Amino acid sequence: MTDLDLLTTTRAFRRRLDPSAPLSYPDILSCLDIAVHAPSGSNRQPWHFVLIDDPDLRSTIADYYRQGFTRNLSGRTPTPDQLSDLASARHLADHLHTIPLLILVCTHGRPPATAAHLASFYASIYPTVWNLQLALHAHGYGTCLTTAHLTHEHETATLLNIPYDNITQVALLPVARLHPGTPTRPRRRPAAEVTSWNRWSTP
Repeated sequence: MTDLDLLTTTRAFRRRLDPSAPLSYPDILSCLDIAVHAPSGSNRQPWHFVLIDDPDLRSTIADYYRQGFTRNLSGRTPTPDQLSDLASARHLADHLHTIPLLILVCTHGRPPATAAHLASFYASIYPTVWNLQLALHAHGYGTCLTTAHLTHEHETATLLNIPYDNITQVALLPVARLHPGTPTRPRRRPAAEVTSWNRWSTP
């Protein structure tokens, strides 16, 4: 893929993940080496990755994820145009335990209280998540950024020996090879429909 192809075809892959296809761990480590070239505030490089391929651990985390997913949906009524995406998300929740690798992305510290500091806190970690997703896609893998398990962040920290008071979990990436023939270009509104000049305006 060209750089532009990679940027416009990396998407949240859920249904198209192939749990039966073998992983290449040198590929995964190579992708992590790319991920850590992301920018961070004051170049503090706060990231830490926990790679989870143990079936029992994956099963427990998948159960936390399903509980969080169900809680997030409670009281919500999806619109007709959201039904397909909801079905895809539910598929992942139902099958997360079968995905061969989960990458838990963490950052040092706990979220601050003010909006300005909170923006800086997450802005220093999410670029590395996106770097990782791009790198994985370039190597033939699919993934998506998920956060539903964070309703059980403390339990997950205990399960994985993560020092909860000093480390924040920010994303859980299910990683697997993609099924052949996976459609790759997601639906997006043209940028002109969501862009204003000089002052906010509603297109």
